[in-house]
Amino acid sequence: MLSPPAHSAFTTPKELCEFIGQLRSLSGGKPIGFKLCIGKRREFFAICKAMLETGITPDFITVDGGEGGTGAAPLEFSNVMGTPLDDALVFVHNALRGCGIRDRIRIIASGRVVTGFDIAHKLAIGADVCNSARAMMFALGCIQAQKCNTNECPTGVATQDPDLAVGLVVEDKATRVQNFQKNTVRAFVELIAAAGLDHPSKLRPWHIHRRVSTTESRHYSEIYHYLEKGELLGEPPAAYARAWRQAQAQTFDAAELSEAV
Repeated sequence: MLSPPAHSAFTTPKELCEFIGQLRSLSGGKPIGFKLCIGKRREFFAICKAMLETGITPDFITVDGGEGGTGAAPLEFSNVMGTPLDDALVFVHNALRGCGIRDRIRIIASGRVVTGFDIAHKLAIGADVCNSARAMMFALGCIQAQKCNTNECPTGVATQDPDLAVGLVVEDKATRVQNFQKNTVRAFVELIAAAGLDHPSKLRPWHIHRRVSTTESRHYSEIYHYLEKGELLGEPPAAYARAWRQAQAQTFDAAELSEAV
């Protein structure tokens, strides 16, 4: 199946927001959101400016890391396309917080979230929820044969061929998936308790450390700069200034800037 880079329902950031409003109305108020992999920062900033201009915000945004992907994806796409999840997650959190709308939108992290620690890590640096596809596929019996798009999956997971599909025994695999989910969440809860916290919402970037050299480790508040609420609406930080000024609610194209900017 092809995944085109454009969408048939909208072509601009403002039209995207209006489409979200239309879907929310047609669905009777059900939660509406979208999923994306971060590429150019100004393009997501453009969406943020469209949200501010229209007053329409999604209920959730799923941030897919560049390390995500399926066995049906071209190798170049699954290996190198898009910003890695940690960097993308912090950026989206900062963009929404910098625009003053973070409290209206839930951020879902997606991209090689497998263990209880992965969940704690992503929640600590900016996510509200985590999606896990790869891990559940492993629990189901996926061996990463990378034949998802050929209808020849040898384990019967991704195929409509009855001779192959018979290899997936639902009664057995359902129990395996349930056990994996149950024990992964249990491991996550135990980590929260071991950190001295009584609720996942109390996780913060400084609870997670990463080794940055052979002699030094830093927590994520030292690795990433977190914006204050509404900070982009004033004088944006230097790291974001150019992308923010290039962003336009009316188009995904960059605004022309003078050399002095």
